[in-house]
Amino acid sequence: MNHWQFRPQPFKFQLSDWTLFSIPLRLQILAIRLIDETPPVALPALPPEPLATGSQGYLIRGLPVAAELPVISQVEGYLCYVPLQYQHCYIDLGMSFESYQKKFSSKTRSTISRKVRKYAEHCGGTVAWKTYAMPDEMREFFRLARAVSQKTYQERLLDAGIPDTEDFIAHAESLAAEQRVRAYLLFDGERPVSYLYCPVHDGVLTYAYLGYDPDYMNMSVGTVLQWLAVEQLFREGRFRYFDFTEGQSEHKRLFATHQRQCANVFLVRRTLGNTMLVYSHLGMERFSKWLGATLERFGIKAKIKQFLRFGK
Repeated sequence: MNHWQFRPQPFKFQLSDWTLFSIPLRLQILAIRLIDETPPVALPALPPEPLATGSQGYLIRGLPVAAELPVISQVEGYLCYVPLQYQHCYIDLGMSFESYQKKFSSKTRSTISRKVRKYAEHCGGTVAWKTYAMPDEMREFFRLARAVSQKTYQERLLDAGIPDTEDFIAHAESLAAEQRVRAYLLFDGERPVSYLYCPVHDGVLTYAYLGYDPDYMNMSVGTVLQWLAVEQLFREGRFRYFDFTEGQSEHKRLFATHQRQCANVFLVRRTLGNTMLVYSHLGMERFSKWLGATLERFGIKAKIKQFLRFGK
């Protein structure tokens, strides 16, 4: 059973992927999981969970919705703010790998096979990769994954690289002791070039941390590792779903077997401060989208992203 958490939730004020600053708001937070099998709703409703002392309201993450929701509305005296609506992608691991492959067009299957074959040829004929699942393997995984993570734009620009704190590694070791984590590394010789880290909860693998060496961008090493890992997970037959979590990307849509429309829904008390925070955040979101669209129209956005991510 999923539980509410009461903690500060940062409202991040961003331009594209870059966070300028954030303002925390104490909220009661519920994350809807795939295994909850929550039916889609037409409109959000106020949760039955009582408002805690000091709480400014609720955040429901990954709420399945029947159709696109209004960004701003009112629900039973609360301000309802929906900053993110997306197709939640996941893989149903209950089918066979042969059935999974049939979901791809022949052209897509050929493209993936070509990428794997091209990387194998680069490596001398065989793709070198490794699965890490045991407690005594976790420290080696993190040591090697960190060498890749330090080169990624996620770490350099977004502070979103794979953690290497003692607490995080110890937690990974405890998960491994319960067969509740899978981690993967792709190599070029002895050099790690891509990593994927997936904790497991109730039979669902979470797409938590991933990254690749920008020197190998043209070799599709992230796609190669994802394909090898997914194939192994199907063969293993231990897990129910591979959850790509919130947000959208071509990579997620490519590998997913299913998608469901979801939204992150804030229901906050209608105080002056909360109202100003919500509308300021909405204004920044809209400005960021306008700026991105303007840069893209003039052909600048892709060049800026490439420079910031890869320095060229």
